[in-house]
Amino acid sequence: MSLSIRKVVSYRESTMVEGKAFDTPWVMAAAAAVVQNPWAGQFVEDLTPAIMEIAPDLGQILTDEICSLLGGAEQIEAYGKAAIVGLDGEIEHASALIHTLHFGNIYRQAVQGKSYLAFSNTRGPANAPIVVPMMDINDVGRRSHYLSLQFNIADAPKADEVVVVLGAANAGRPFHRIGDRYQDLKQLGHDHENPAGVS
Repeated sequence: MSLSIRKVVSYRESTMVEGKAFDTPWVMAAAAAVVQNPWAGQFVEDLTPAIMEIAPDLGQILTDEICSLLGGAEQIEAYGKAAIVGLDGEIEHASALIHTLHFGNIYRQAVQGKSYLAFSNTRGPANAPIVVPMMDINDVGRRSHYLSLQFNIADAPKADEVVVVLGAANAGRPFHRIGDRYQDLKQLGHDHENPAGVS
């Protein structure tokens, strides 16, 4: 099963006022591929062959696109991924194309990130909201970079398609004021190596 892309969609927003004005634009963007769902309308026991055929090329195409949207991989401070499967597919089909290292590691290596990619996987019709959660590429506790980007594609996904997305931001929220996860852990008497306080 070869990768079949109907179109690639780019979404980018630059914010200049968030609470109050600031000088450097806060940029969030998404690169989305609308692809044929190779499993639509059928239950397939082993999804691996199609994942191996599709995910690496899809990861490379979207990584190139999202890095271009942000002006280069070095500009990306937060990242995430998402997939929304059409109504003839399973949530598992959305998950299959993004929850594989053959997809996500291409992006992670391009931006030299250490964190896992925040994610969402949902099912919906054309024009359904697509929400891409993000986090800091290297620090999972940095709350300023807990972000969500929402957009939609008017004609996708069709019932037999999957929309696969990579998201990025060049910074965290301007004027963030809720601290980082580590302060809460310290107040609770835990540390980031033992966040549940398990001895």
